[in-house]
Amino acid sequence: MDETTLTASTSDGKLTRASAAVGLPDLFWKQAQATPDALALGFGRETLTYLELNEKTDRLAQLLTNLGLGPNLVAGLYLTRGPTFVVGALGILKAGGAYLPLDSSFPSDHCSYILKDAGVSLLVTERSLAGSPLFSDRSLAAVEIESSESFDHSFVTRMRGLGPENLAYVIYTSGSRGQPKGVEITHRGLSNLIAWHTDAFAITPSDCATQFSSLSFDAAVWELWPYLTAGASVHFVPNEVRADPASLRDWLVENRITISFVPTPLAESLIALEWPSRTALRILLTGADTLHRYPAAGLPFQLVNNYGPTECSVVATSGTISAHDETGELPTIGRPIRNTHIYLLNAHLQPVVPGEPGEVFIGGDGVARGYRNRPDQTAERFMANPFNQYPGDRLYRTGDFARILPDGQLAFLGRMDDQIKISGYRIESEQIVRAMEAHPGVEIAAVAAREDANSSKKIVAYVVPKRSITLKCSELREFLDRRLPPYMVPVIFVRLERLPLTANGKIDRSALPEPSSSNVLGETVAAETRNPVEERLARIVGRLLGLDLVGVQDNFFNLGGHSLLATQLIARIRDEFGVGLGLWTVFDSPTVAALSAKIEEAIYSKVAAMTEEEAQKLLNQVTQTGL
Repeated sequence: MDETTLTASTSDGKLTRASAAVGLPDLFWKQAQATPDALALGFGRETLTYLELNEKTDRLAQLLTNLGLGPNLVAGLYLTRGPTFVVGALGILKAGGAYLPLDSSFPSDHCSYILKDAGVSLLVTERSLAGSPLFSDRSLAAVEIESSESFDHSFVTRMRGLGPENLAYVIYTSGSRGQPKGVEITHRGLSNLIAWHTDAFAITPSDCATQFSSLSFDAAVWELWPYLTAGASVHFVPNEVRADPASLRDWLVENRITISFVPTPLAESLIALEWPSRTALRILLTGADTLHRYPAAGLPFQLVNNYGPTECSVVATSGTISAHDETGELPTIGRPIRNTHIYLLNAHLQPVVPGEPGEVFIGGDGVARGYRNRPDQTAERFMANPFNQYPGDRLYRTGDFARILPDGQLAFLGRMDDQIKISGYRIESEQIVRAMEAHPGVEIAAVAAREDANSSKKIVAYVVPKRSITLKCSELREFLDRRLPPYMVPVIFVRLERLPLTANGKIDRSALPEPSSSNVLGETVAAETRNPVEERLARIVGRLLGLDLVGVQDNFFNLGGHSLLATQLIARIRDEFGVGLGLWTVFDSPTVAALSAKIEEAIYSKVAAMTEEEAQKLLNQVTQTGL
């Protein structure tokens, strides 16, 4: 085996295929028999024990079996985030089918396209979503999960004969031809993920894990099944704390969470916070974006960085990040997980010289069956393994570049194409471009990922308007909101007279300008500040977003702000003005004018509660600063 190949082997040094003879439904059933009264799922006051979850999923499985669901047939899941989603997914798996999760917060047109593309005719949903336009399609049979409650729970639907090559789930990612494409994952890949995770992190029934991700994101697979087959409990992170690192930290500590996954940008914020010396959290898992920060010494938990495309069953490499950077490199993405091997190859599909960059090819049990109903794209990305690890092994061509470090770990170097990777989602820019160019006022468009001053990536759209058309940011955003999932909608729109082109007529992405106050598309000409509070706040927002000029009516989020930057904005307002505002103030009052009014209200309230001496002291300070 070449030095530029990394392999996770068995104890005897041989790479073997994991057995999926005991699949997820059986593993869960055995755990439910062993610990029926143990807590399985929690979401605030809503809880389910292992016994209750087992009975609910048996009932649903019976109903779905009666409707014809079976091996290699796919059923859609259109449910709100919470324990009901787990009931739906596990019920489908118990019936022998594969589940396709949809995020009910995404546009109905987007969800409808996915269902039609996947050839799904059976959709598990709930009564609260029955009014969705999604159900206007009469070819779609909608099964309300509540209707399964009347079935006899003694009906046992464990699929003992479920083969390792049967489908377990289908996750849709952004498509290179402008439309989403479905990734088909087998029980072999899912079983390997569960077995590796349970062993690598020593999961026991005493563990309390979290569910944080969007249910249509493959990380949700990882957040659920390794724990529910090991007897641990899974707790859904409340929506109100998911965007605020400090609130999330406090929730993790208060609920005695022992292991949690969060996307990379949020993990970077969490490890920068002060933590109590005693906390139940022992492992913080992260991944999906490039990790830029090392944990500070003294954190009471381990930070584990992970890498893996959807096409390889969520995780392909993993490694603990130490508090000290002795290499001068960015944090690594670790080493291959069990039954997984990594090749770094050149353009001729030959191993690169050790230490040199190479494209990442992944083989082993986690590799997907392929893309659903996309034989051409499957052939482009999946290939027989020419290095013959074992018969039937295939490689997935990631499009990512990496190199092997002297200690054998992998350093991630970025992508080789114009694919964008933000917050765990792999986004093909063509899908966003097609949606933008459908706008009647857009002549041509391009998309790029840009990093802000905090090394946080954001999607920037470049638009050339049609002649005599005046485009507004809110108009474009509203147009795209109806056509794209929220994570695909650009945060900044840059207006150009023409797109820069290379000599062969292609878009010259290296020549696309950085967003600035002179080219960012707004509502109108940036209005000037009208008082010292607005002036100082506009300056703070400008520094935070890397803009020279911010108008009083410019929307913080339309200029490129997001929830993590909103947290920093609140902190800077506290330092600058001496008042504390809640995070949601930024969401409710996202313009400089509106937020300035909130700051003034807070200052007046603070003065009203002061003694005369304190008020005079503040008045002197205000006079000196011009407030």
